[in-house]
Amino acid sequence: MSTENGDKQAIPASITGDVNEPRASVLEHQFGDGDPYTLGVEEEYQLLDGATFDLVQHIETILAAVSGHELETQINAELMQSVIEIATPVCRSADDVLRELVKLRRYVIDVARERIMRVGSAGTHPFSLFEAQRITAKDRYRALIDQLQYVARRELIFGMHVHVAVDDPEKAVKVVNGLLPHLASLLALSASSPFWRGEPTGLASSRQMVFSAFPRSGPPPRFRDYADYAEVVGQLERSGCIADYTHIWWDIRLHPRLGTIELRICDAVTRVEDAVAIAAYCQALVKQLCEQYEAGEEIPSYHRILTSENKWLAARYGLEAPVMDLSTGSRNRVPVSRLIRRELGELRPHAQELGSERELEGVLEILARGNSAERQLRIFSRNRDVVEVAREVADATERLPVLAQA
Repeated sequence: MSTENGDKQAIPASITGDVNEPRASVLEHQFGDGDPYTLGVEEEYQLLDGATFDLVQHIETILAAVSGHELETQINAELMQSVIEIATPVCRSADDVLRELVKLRRYVIDVARERIMRVGSAGTHPFSLFEAQRITAKDRYRALIDQLQYVARRELIFGMHVHVAVDDPEKAVKVVNGLLPHLASLLALSASSPFWRGEPTGLASSRQMVFSAFPRSGPPPRFRDYADYAEVVGQLERSGCIADYTHIWWDIRLHPRLGTIELRICDAVTRVEDAVAIAAYCQALVKQLCEQYEAGEEIPSYHRILTSENKWLAARYGLEAPVMDLSTGSRNRVPVSRLIRRELGELRPHAQELGSERELEGVLEILARGNSAERQLRIFSRNRDVVEVAREVADATERLPVLAQA
């Protein structure tokens, strides 16, 4: 799970001064500075030994190799030296995301292979231990370990984050509230972490179990408006609890400096086509909710306990999760896959307007084929070999489509 998201900056001086100094709760933002609904995707990959498929501590080797390349600024270190993070540029459509992710994956895969390494994308590594990982030598990460201790040292997890631009801060707050019921669907589609420390956990997303120990994680609270959000963030900053809002790791959060809503709930997705389908799903969801807000319609909102329960069920059971149908209030639980299919029907017109209808249909392929967690468990059931699982994750990560010239 990313703890940085491309924000490579030191703690502001105002945070290191007098924590009791009064400060306005105004939080500057870039909402509306760019076109709405543009996309950005971040993925965290596993650096693997080419023979054993264990994690290797070679991020510095990768960064040295990409130095001077046109993609250098889109490839970064993370908390642990066995993690490599990539970030797309701003994309207008899911097709653009596909092209950028394929380009980035292909490049880092080639760089790694030249150095007898492989690259894998999944929410957890099937058998590597966090005790064997080295922390990246950056002040931000040293401070994080110092503050969170064991909670941060065991954070050997990998996520995918989707940014969608919104043109107004008040609208963005309401859209985040409206996205909360969709946490279960997004987690079920992306679940790719059924193993932890060499054992099947019985969970589709063990990553959620690990990251839930972090402070300021999980579903965000529902804010009244942007001023309410800014006041909460301001209090955390003024008191010295956080350096800035990027130290708030909710499943969905505002990213004021980028003018985006950042959906952080997803496990790292193994197949690039699935990552793109989920990005298209997120983009269409945000557009749907924005247009409801603009039309003056009430955006449905439900108690945090209910949305958190559905999220837990998705982490446990994946696409087979028996969740509450909050929109109908039915007494009977239904498979989360049924809710996803229903939502797809509502999202298709929005995806069509965004030019992402074809990519959105990839969600149906995930429902038909299963998510990465299911695939990993099928591999494991053959002979209970977690190394074989890691090899399959690497193979599927590196299996990239050949794209026609744009």
